Order: sequence, then C-alpha cells, then structure tokens
Amino acid sequence: MTETMGASVQTNGGVAVITGAASGIGTGLARKALALGMKLVIADVRAEPLEAFAATLDGEVLAVPTDVRDLTSVEALAEAAYDRFGQVDMLFNNAGIMATGFSWEIEPELWNRAMSVNVDGVQNGIRAFVPRLLAAERPAQIINTASVGGFLPAPLMAPYSVSKAAVVALTESLHYELQMIGAPVRVSLLSPGPVKSGIFDDPFGPNVSPAAAAFVDTMRSMLNANGLTPDEFAELVYEGLAEGRYWLFPQPETIDAPFQHRVASMMDRVNPQLIDFSEL
Repeated sequence: MTETMGASVQTNGGVAVITGAASGIGTGLARKALALGMKLVIADVRAEPLEAFAATLDGEVLAVPTDVRDLTSVEALAEAAYDRFGQVDMLFNNAGIMATGFSWEIEPELWNRAMSVNVDGVQNGIRAFVPRLLAAERPAQIINTASVGGFLPAPLMAPYSVSKAAVVALTESLHYELQMIGAPVRVSLLSPGPVKSGIFDDPFGPNVSPAAAAFVDTMRSMLNANGLTPDEFAELVYEGLAEGRYWLFPQPETIDAPFQHRVASMMDRVNPQLIDFSEL
C-alpha cells in the first residue's frame, strides 16, 4: 500500500515556478502546468534558449534568467514571481547537470559545478522560496528533482550520483521540518529514469577518457531508445502530484527491482555488484 499526503495543491489558476526550464524535463513540466490552467514562471541559466522556449508557450508566462548556483539570483527569481503573480503554488527545483569520468580523473571545476548546480541549486530554491511560502499561510508544493541515480550509484558518473543522493536526503529533511512546524507546504521527491533530454550533451571536462566517452555514448543510445519524452514524463509527474505523493517514481520499472536488490545486499552484508544500467 502506498501512502499519500491528502488532497493535492490547487493547480487551475495557480502559479508554478520551474528551474532548468529551457530544455528536457523542465519543458514538459512547463507545458503541463499551462495545460492545467496554471500561470508560469520559468527559469534557466541560458537566457536565449529560455526566451525562445517561452515564445512557444501559450499562456501567462514569465521568463527569468537565473543561475541557481547563486542565491542572489534565485532570490531575484522569487521576487519576480511574487511581484508578477502575488503567489506561488508549486516550486520545481529542477535544474541539474551531468558530469562523467573516473572519480580520480574528474577535474575539480567539473565536480564543483555539478555539486553547485545539483545540490546548492535546490538549497537556494528552498532558501529563497520557503520563507515566502510559509508567510503566505496557504497550501503549496515543493518538488525537488533527484534521480534514480540518487538511489543507485553508477560508475563514471560519481558527481551526478553523489549530488542526487544529497538531494534525496535534503528533500526528506525538508519534508520532516515542514511537518514539525505544521506548515501547509508539502514536499515531493521526483526521481526520473530515462527521459529524452540533452543532459548527456556535454558532460565532460577538458580531459575525456575513452571509457567515459563510450559510457556516454551508451547512455545517449539508452535515452533515445527507452527514454520517455518530456511531455510523457510530465503527465506521470502531475498524476503523482494530484494523488499527493511524496515519492514520485514515474518509471518504477527503472528502480524497483535494482533498489530492492541493493537494499537486500546491505541487509545481507553482500558486497555491491556492478549494475548494467543500459538494461534499465
């Protein structure tokens, strides 16, 4: 039996804020929000692709170029959202990047950028928006994007696995904290499996090993062959949100069996074995 968290946050007429909205999962989340009758604030560090995407949308849309690594930039995003619409009903801390390579070869700049975008970006969203959401004293929803990779560490993508595992822990801590104070703000953890996107377009530092290059080619092929489109994925996400779910695993087939195997290996004290992620 799956536990849910009561009635869902109102969408029709509400306001959704989405970071990392200029490509991939963010585009699907944005289009579905508009289809549900929401007003939209979209953010991305890349101003031109963000504006180009905004021009394709039909509805009330505010595009705010934002670097989620910078708290001042995210504070400006929150101010812009409230100045324009007066409220926020859903916050998707969705911005994220990939970084690949052997752990001992990944350049510090690439490692730090992955941590800063994937972890600090979520924390900056929490820091900028939660006080405003609490002050409003009305139901709202925060959705943090982690990954199946946050539960199933993989070779050659340690920065991604580490950062997404941190998002898993941060999100659950936030969930408990808001419960402690009886806040009307709910939290959900979104853990995508394969989704057709550009996340593997440029995951390298200046020195690319043959193993990392071959791994990325495999992952790109897997996304193209098995990945959901952003719009297909968004449909499943919003279904879970409408049901009030904390754990959002839109593609359970990518996590259920391997995660059960991982937990069993921990309980049985069996050494971890390499998973063939290309078969997920």
